Amino acid sequence: MAKVSIIVPTYNVEQYLEECLESLRRQTLHDIEIICIDDGATDGSPEILDRYARQDSRFIVIHKENGGYGKAMNVGLDRAAGEYIGIVEPDDFVSLTMFEDLYAVAKENLLDFVKADFYRFARNENSGNMSLTYNHLDKNGEYYNQLINPSETPYVTKFILNTWSGIYARDFIEKYHIRHNETPGASFQDNGFFWQTFMYARRCMFLDRPYYMNRRDNPNSSVNSREKVYCMNIEYDFIRDIFMQKGNEALWERFKGYYHFKRYHNYMFTLSRIGDAYKQEYTERIGKELKRAKELDELDLSLFTPAEQNKIQFLIKDPKAYYWKYVLYDGSKLTAEDVKNTVTFKIGAAVVYIPRKIMRMIKGKK
Repeated sequence: MAKVSIIVPTYNVEQYLEECLESLRRQTLHDIEIICIDDGATDGSPEILDRYARQDSRFIVIHKENGGYGKAMNVGLDRAAGEYIGIVEPDDFVSLTMFEDLYAVAKENLLDFVKADFYRFARNENSGNMSLTYNHLDKNGEYYNQLINPSETPYVTKFILNTWSGIYARDFIEKYHIRHNETPGASFQDNGFFWQTFMYARRCMFLDRPYYMNRRDNPNSSVNSREKVYCMNIEYDFIRDIFMQKGNEALWERFKGYYHFKRYHNYMFTLSRIGDAYKQEYTERIGKELKRAKELDELDLSLFTPAEQNKIQFLIKDPKAYYWKYVLYDGSKLTAEDVKNTVTFKIGAAVVYIPRKIMRMIKGKK
């Protein structure tokens, strides 16, 4: 049995793939298996994967039809045989000591999972220079290097969301059958995996040293996709459904406020990245979901900053005015009344009002 199974879900990343695979081939922990899932790639990625498998028996390549990130990851999880499981995105790379160090900490402390800080990086295409940004999982530094039970300390779910800066005990993953949502494409399915690991874990640690290098210069990355407007909402419905399963009632009571905290910030991220044509309807969708959460007494505003609390209350009360003030104008000094008096708002309201008036006239004739 390998000490760590490393899953690499791969789709059309030939430009970056060798750097990733080389960082895994050269790990100081030799007793690993590297499970590469070719998710129907149409570039040179499959050939690169096959070449590494021919040269090193620790590389296992599974070719499949394109089914999306979630399905590819689940194929890898089903195939994994190691004591622990790691995830490496194919356009990223890792420190050569990452899995040796994390495995040692996990084994010594009998952890369900361990995570570490990481770098985000981008390379300048012309100079080749790399810019690095250190990312602290725990921005306040209160919970590093100590044994944590997330169910007793749900605050740790406020840490930066990722699934790849650590390793997970395979027995733990299988006990709770933790898997990814199998929605199409790369649709933020890591959120569901993140929440399942935190809600079920009883022993975890966070390390204040970086091992993982997360790329931010890949124009094809899913975080740069503007078409997938509601995929984050679908993912958070998936997460909520898991919390609603029989036997998880106590977990939901502990985590519900933090679930909505994470959901809100991910929705705001989505709002910033989708096409302008979708921003108003998406703002109104967020307002409806937050209003529903408030009505169900699930929204804990004390988890948010005072500025966020004001924005959330405004968004719940008047999502259309919120859109005109914060999304279209980004005018933090505008009042709701200022917004409604703008020419643009009046024109927009008239455009909506006229078809509605016509519809009422048509209905009145029936």
